[in-house]
Amino acid sequence: MIPSDNETWLIDTGDDVIQKKAEQGRNALTTCERLIHCVWVADYSMRNAGDLLTASNLYPPFQEEAAQLAGELGLARTSAAFSLPAAELERAYFDAFDDICAELQDCLRT
Repeated sequence: MIPSDNETWLIDTGDDVIQKKAEQGRNALTTCERLIHCVWVADYSMRNAGDLLTASNLYPPFQEEAAQLAGELGLARTSAAFSLPAAELERAYFDAFDDICAELQDCLRT
């Protein structure tokens, strides 16, 4: 399958965030960048394993942190998705993905 524009955006932006984190430390990341990291972890897991187990191994607090950060940033769709129980998030992830990316892109612009 050819990646969508949002998939490519998240991969590229997530890579930038991961590099910044590696070079400058987690404290150098903005709230929005920390959220992008959490979503990138979930996306990596969903696309490569089809579930969130890998995400839980890569960064255990990804889901709770994503829900919290999205709430702080007022990103309603992202907050709602990551507030779901893990099994429901797995089922809803790909349907919510474009809305999540739209909110993240808006977050970076502000």
